[in-house]
Amino acid sequence: MLTLTPPFPFLPGEFRIKRAVEGWELRECAALRRAVFCEEQKIFDADDRDDIDRRAIPIAAIACLLGMPEQVVGTVRVHALEEDVWQGSRLAVQRPYRRTAELGTELIRHAVGTAHGLGCRRFLAHVQEQNVVLFRRLGWRTLGEQILHGRLHHFMEADLALYPPRGDVEVVLATALRQAA
Repeated sequence: MLTLTPPFPFLPGEFRIKRAVEGWELRECAALRRAVFCEEQKIFDADDRDDIDRRAIPIAAIACLLGMPEQVVGTVRVHALEEDVWQGSRLAVQRPYRRTAELGTELIRHAVGTAHGLGCRRFLAHVQEQNVVLFRRLGWRTLGEQILHGRLHHFMEADLALYPPRGDVEVVLATALRQAA
C-alpha cells in the first residue's frame, strides 16, 4: 500500500473559538497552559492553576478536522475583578499554531468581547513583554510595567470601543499559516 506524506506538516485551518465547557476542553486547556507556562517558559513549577481558575471563564481555540472539533490549540481565561472591571490572563497557544494568522488575535477579541457582553466596562491584563506589540496593534495601552514571576509584564488596558459585546457565541475562524520571515 502506498502512503503519501505531504512535504510539510499538516495543520488544520479551521478553528472554533468558544467558552470551554466540555470536560475534554477544560482538560486540554489546563494541559496547554501547563505545557506553555510550566514546561516551555518555566514560569511555574508543576502547575499554573490558582484561585482565579475557580471563578474564571476559560476560552478555547479548538482546531477542527473536516468540521469536527479535534484538539485545543489555544486558550485564555477571563474573570471579574469587580462588577464591571475584568481581567484576562494565561493566554497560551500551542507552538505550531503560533504561526497561524489571527489565532491569538481572535482569542484576545473573544476574551474581551465575552467580558464586555457580561457587563465589563474596563478590561485589563498583564502582558509579557514579547506580546506587547500585538496588544498595542489591537488597541491596548500600557498603564505601567512590573516584574511578575521573574519576567517583565506590561499592565495594559483594552479600548472597549474596539471590542463589541459578545454573548455566549462560538466563532469559527478559517485561517492559514503565515509565511516564514
